[in-house]
Amino acid sequence: LPFDWAQPGQMYFMKHALLAVLVITPLFGILSTMVVHSRMSFFSDALGHSAFTGMAIGAICGFDRPTLAAVIFAVVFALLFNLVRRRSALASDTVIGGFSSTAVALGIFLSTMNGRSFTKFNSLLIGDILSVEPAMIGVLAGILLLVLALWLSFNKLMLSAVHPALADSRGIQVFWQETVFSVAIAVVVTLSMTWVGLLVINSLLVLPAAAARNLARNMRQYHLFSLLGAVLA
Repeated sequence: LPFDWAQPGQMYFMKHALLAVLVITPLFGILSTMVVHSRMSFFSDALGHSAFTGMAIGAICGFDRPTLAAVIFAVVFALLFNLVRRRSALASDTVIGGFSSTAVALGIFLSTMNGRSFTKFNSLLIGDILSVEPAMIGVLAGILLLVLALWLSFNKLMLSAVHPALADSRGIQVFWQETVFSVAIAVVVTLSMTWVGLLVINSLLVLPAAAARNLARNMRQYHLFSLLGAVLA
């Protein structure tokens, strides 16, 4: 690459950041297609809030890496969300709103408890891509491979999103399809939050597919345009 930082043996933090972008953005581009089709555009926003709460819990418990606590909390959040949505008559956006507001309130309460300062969590709001570590790039690359494997059953995922009752009648385990999909989003959003930032992470999960949906003429184009849109953004 024609940049000073791209020369061998120097400025590895810039190279790590570029690698992280090349791994994170395809993940968001692929997941974005199902987020838009499933009408779960605000789900990632709610997950970001839950991850923030998980960070606060990790800090209180004295974890060296609060991100681990955030991932665990976000996965539990996603599982509870699917369970409540499945067992209640409420619409998805109503359930998301309830979970999101609860996560925000709990996160602020825990982070300011006993006179603690909220400002130490400000970095989560805007993120810092230059702080990414090589090990985490490897973790995200592994998740990308798992998501690609999940997408081999994309037809089932799509049918579950468009017509759950028809999917059930075809023998598709809709609840487990939705659960795996939600957990995948939870892990990706939580791990990426410290680099992308809570304020803009939802845009990466919505805008690529929303734009691709207006341009694509078939499902292959839809996925391709969403993936390329996320990488270019």
